[in-house]
Amino acid sequence: MGIFDKIKFKKNKDGKTVKKTEKAVVSDSAKKEEKEKEVAKAVDVVKKTEGKTEGKKVAKAKLRKKVVSGARNVVINPLITEKSARLASEDKYVFAVDPRSNQIEIKSAISNMYGIMPVSVNVLNVKGKKVRFGRRKGKRKDWKKAIVTLPKGKKIDVYEGV
Repeated sequence: MGIFDKIKFKKNKDGKTVKKTEKAVVSDSAKKEEKEKEVAKAVDVVKKTEGKTEGKKVAKAKLRKKVVSGARNVVINPLITEKSARLASEDKYVFAVDPRSNQIEIKSAISNMYGIMPVSVNVLNVKGKKVRFGRRKGKRKDWKKAIVTLPKGKKIDVYEGV
């Protein structure tokens, strides 16, 4: 049983034996607490600067910048093709997104970036094409595509710089 105890249990700093899974749970809760503290600090800054218009704007901009920068890590870029232009007339927009992201993350990222809550998000994994460079064979990387449906009448200016 001594070998089993070494695999399943571990001693913490206090010298008490703890299951390895419990240690992982404690570290996850600590991370959540740190995030909550960071948000609380930002909210406190906003509350302190309520009387001052310039300070309030700066604090809100910093808080929004953190949220939007996280959203930009999920949504890579809008896809501009003939099919996506046709879908835009139906209030559907196509984006290339991070392959590790899910529908919920994509939905919140779009709402943070554009200020419109999507009705639905459809996601597809696109396989990279096989290519050749002279005698060498290769493959383009796999990527993920998201088709975002907005409420009727809502628009996103995707084609601004095109």
